[in-house]
Order: sequence, then C-alpha cells, then structure tokens
Amino acid sequence: MDIIKDLQERGLINQMTDEEGLKKHLANEQVTLYCGFDPTADSLHIGHLLPVLMLKRFQIAGHRPIALVGGGTGMIGDPSGRSTERQLNSADVVKGYSERIKEQLAKILNFDEGENAAVARNNHEWLSQMTIIDFLRDTGKHFGINYMLAKDSVESRIEQGISFTEFTYMILQSLDFQKLYEKENCTLQIGGSDQWGNITAGLELLRRSAAGESEVEAYGLTVPLITKADGSKFGKTAGGAIWLDPEKTSPYEFYQFWINADDRDVIRFMKYFTFLSLDEIAELEKEVETQPEKRVAQRRLAEEMTKIVHDEQALKQAERISAALFSGDIKALSGTEIEQGFKDVPTYHSEAKEPQLLDLLVEAGISSSKRQAREDIGNGAVYINGERNQDVKHTINEADRIEDQFTIIRRGKKKYFLIRFQ
Repeated sequence: MDIIKDLQERGLINQMTDEEGLKKHLANEQVTLYCGFDPTADSLHIGHLLPVLMLKRFQIAGHRPIALVGGGTGMIGDPSGRSTERQLNSADVVKGYSERIKEQLAKILNFDEGENAAVARNNHEWLSQMTIIDFLRDTGKHFGINYMLAKDSVESRIEQGISFTEFTYMILQSLDFQKLYEKENCTLQIGGSDQWGNITAGLELLRRSAAGESEVEAYGLTVPLITKADGSKFGKTAGGAIWLDPEKTSPYEFYQFWINADDRDVIRFMKYFTFLSLDEIAELEKEVETQPEKRVAQRRLAEEMTKIVHDEQALKQAERISAALFSGDIKALSGTEIEQGFKDVPTYHSEAKEPQLLDLLVEAGISSSKRQAREDIGNGAVYINGERNQDVKHTINEADRIEDQFTIIRRGKKKYFLIRFQ
C-alpha cells in the first residue's frame, strides 16, 4: 500500500519533509512514527481526531504507531496556535488527564499483540528525570535564539508576550523526538499544521546531536487545519466542544454533529476521517449532487465516525434516538436514551408524582399562564411523549412517565421540555 499516495488523494498532507525520501523509507521497511497529545483536559476532543486517525492509517498500512501522551510537556504549555499563555495545571491533575487520554487512544488504535501493535508512551518519563543543567548543556546548546524566534509559534507571540516557560516548549518537544528515535527507532513525527515548527526543530536536534555519527534518517509530516465551508470553527457547536468522552459528549450528540455536516463539507470529511474507499466516497458524492435532501452521505459519515470513536452499540442507540425523535415515538426510548436525546432541552424537576397538566405547563415555563396553557391544550399544541393531548383536566400519571422518571412535553412543532420526577 502506497500510504503517501492515499493520504495525498484524501487531502490529508499539509507539509512533509523530503517527500521522495519518506516514500522510499515507508516502502522499504516497517516505520515507527509518533504523534503527541498534551493532557490539557480530561478528554481529547474532535480537533485531536485527525492526527489520531492518521496514526491508525499508518498502522493499517503495516507501520508501528506511538501515541505519546505529554505528561511532561502538558505541565509547560504549547504556545502553538495561541495568543495567550495556557493556565498551568498541577502534577496530579496532569497525571489524571494523561490516564484518561491514554484510555481514549486505546479505543481507536490497536494496542494488542502483533508486529505493529501501537505503543503508548509518556514524556514525563524522561523529562522529569532531567536536571536543569542536563537540559541546558545537552539540549539547549543546539538551539540558537534567532532560530527559535523565527518559528511561527514564537514569532506570533512576540508582541503579546511569551514566557520563558512556553518559549522552551519547542525544545522539549524536540527532545521527545530524540528520545523516541534513540529508544524506539522512531523516524517519523506527525501532527497538526500548527506543529510544523516544533517538528522541524526536532529534526534539527536529531541532526545536530548526531554530528560526526552516521547520517540521521528522520522525517516530519503535518495534516491540514480543518475549516468549515460556512466559516465557523470545526468541532465547535452552540453547546461547546465535541469531546471523545461519552460522558462529556454523548454518542447521540456525537452522531448528530456528523449528521449535520454541510453538503459542502461532507465529502471532504469522509476523505479525512473515515476509512471508506475513495471509490465509495465518489459514489456518495454523486448522491450529494443529485439527491442532497436525502443526506445519504451525512448518515454514512455519522455511522462510520460513531463506530470508530464509540462502538456499534453506541451507534445503534444514537440511531434509535434519532428515529424516535423524527417519528415522535418517544415511548420507544429508554431512560438512558431520554437523557442523551434531551440533554440540552429545558428541564423541570417536579416534586409531584401526578401533577395536573395545566399546572405543570405553567410551573415548568412551557406556557406563560394558565389561560395560555388552556389555549395550547385546546388548540392541540401540547404533546406528551409524542402523543397529542387536548384534555385540560389531564393528570400526568404512571403511563405518562418513562421508567417512572421522565415525561417529554412538546409545545408546537419543535419546543421540547424534559420533566424529571423525584
């Protein structure tokens, strides 16, 4: 498999060092490569997904990926792509984040036995063992100030200001490449486009520290920055970031993110994120052009991504919730699915087990007054668990409560409200 050709056809390469040399290197032997993930939160988000899936693509092609969790660099802060300093977290917090991220990476990469099983490493292992003298004498001496100032991650921060702490981040990441080169025979580093300066600095360290020895064969490759056709930031919604942790972003929300992909973005996203063949993607592109209203490509994208990040069961659950909301058959959902599907709708906690519908509409803020509530019920604008109710004297009873905990009230076509019972 010519992985570079496949990546190019999918638009997945932003920059790489020595294209011909890297192609030969990948064709002639099993290559060990790495990508770093700093634990700045307790979960990776969708913005991390592209480099993680790049590691998986190389693994499928027979190469050996290293997922490097930045337990050390995560305590410093990467200035790349930022206009302000990062908030520094404590050692215990970073350690906890590191463990969570390692678990998430294991869901996507194959860490099982095999010739090219993925490996997890943490740069806290070597960075925490260094003294400041070791750092300055053995590593710092290879970096000129002018060279570092010319890097985008530093140059872009000169006017706003950059601390010495973040200024040295480039050297620490370069040291990661050197350590993995020496310990794991790692010869390729990949990352987002904002990491180009750090990656090339790592290559420079390898060459300078090996001066007088055999020539270093090592390479760097970056993936493009993902933009959306409408100009909005990829991976962000009104509710915030799309996380890979199902506790922070439910599988249903994750599924819906991809379902809602713009027609102008969906094919590009399929090339970037899925492992579908380019021929199959080309067929789906025809569907977008001829029958965009069916959203066939979006559904396929959502299916593939939910399976990759979560699993088949999570996909089926997301599909059940979507189908129930579309058909109005709310009673078909379980309590867990109710919590997923209606996570962001207004919620009212009812202390009464069997409140009068009329009173509940007012108390929960669904209708502005009892007079309005009577009109809403009488006009057929009120639905209980998807079924219209026009009885102004109706009492919410056991049959109206899903798993004895939830009732979904809809007013009009789209205004949903979740009633929780104690």
